Amino acid sequence: MAAENDKYAQRGASASKEEVHHAIRNLDKGLYPSAFCKILPDVAGGDPDFCNIMHADTAGTKTSLAYLYWKETGDISVWRGISQDALVMNLDDMACCGCIDDILISSTIARNKHLITGAVIEELIQGTMDFIRVMEERGISIKHAGGETADTGDIVRTVDVGFTAFGRLHRKNLIVNQIKPGAVIIGLASDGQANYETEFNSGIGSNGLTSARHDVLHHDYAARYPESFSPETDLRYVYNGPWHLTDKVDVGHQEIPVGKLLLSPTRTYLPILMPVIREYRPQIQGIIHCTGGAYSKVLKFVSPGLTVHIDHVPAVPVLFDLIRKASGTSLAEMYKVFNMGIRMMLFVDKNSAQAILDLSSAFGVKASILGEVKRSEGPAKVVIRTGDDSEPLVEYQA
Repeated sequence: MAAENDKYAQRGASASKEEVHHAIRNLDKGLYPSAFCKILPDVAGGDPDFCNIMHADTAGTKTSLAYLYWKETGDISVWRGISQDALVMNLDDMACCGCIDDILISSTIARNKHLITGAVIEELIQGTMDFIRVMEERGISIKHAGGETADTGDIVRTVDVGFTAFGRLHRKNLIVNQIKPGAVIIGLASDGQANYETEFNSGIGSNGLTSARHDVLHHDYAARYPESFSPETDLRYVYNGPWHLTDKVDVGHQEIPVGKLLLSPTRTYLPILMPVIREYRPQIQGIIHCTGGAYSKVLKFVSPGLTVHIDHVPAVPVLFDLIRKASGTSLAEMYKVFNMGIRMMLFVDKNSAQAILDLSSAFGVKASILGEVKRSEGPAKVVIRTGDDSEPLVEYQA
């Protein structure tokens, strides 16, 4: 584990972001500290029965991967998926609090003009508008309020793409993660093809891409694209893998280039969560977006004396297996860095579980009961098994 953490550190990244959490430790946690996002009073409307959520996030280092693929293949359309990555990292976090409609967004794009053309900016904007249109077709209102595009080549090596999102909702509709013993855990798959998606999704999302990019892709790219990584990174940690971007991988029903699998746009669950939340809100104890921290993320929202038992972990999608084999990363670290096929967890009353599973399936997204929450002694824990009676694959503790 120490060696794996050292590898991340050498690449200028951190799986647990200890320094960031230390820096923000004294900040106000909002009206409901256990909620997935910070909940603010209704500053926008001044109504004590309402509240506001403002959220910001980016596509992270996935932009560097898009840059590589674009330069190698000439396929400029991959940038549209980057806009979706940055959007979903905001919107699906907010959905965990019950904010699923009437959302304002604003973009922030910082580019190195020497390398990122105006045509790329157009693709990023078009990707944003395409996503908004698809959501509108599903009855979800997202309004683009503009944004900032800055030429910052002195500080950005290629491009950074982010969004800020704002929502206002009635406090009675909030979900603030009051997870109790007996809660059934439903997992929504990150891979496959939802009926609101246009192509197969590998499930990669927008987390762990620094590891995936360097552990999977061939060292050839280090010499050809030095602008795609930090010059302070030791070359021993840069692009150590066996794969080239256009190498094909069998995903069971078709062969897809490795680069496209790594660039699969982050799936949004908004079309599923909107009807789930509206119909089953009283039965929902919590919703966790398994992004940074992946399966261990739930520990931030579960009280001491509870253990989250994941007794039926689903089959790992092809891409995550490929990453593990290329990197030699332990299972404990894989389930902490990557979503491993489940990027959204719902903690619900048992009597509503089957209906939620059926609703997800109607959208073409696999859903399964992963396990349940049980009483235990000591700090909150997550225990992952492949079956009820099997030995734990992984265990995390708060």
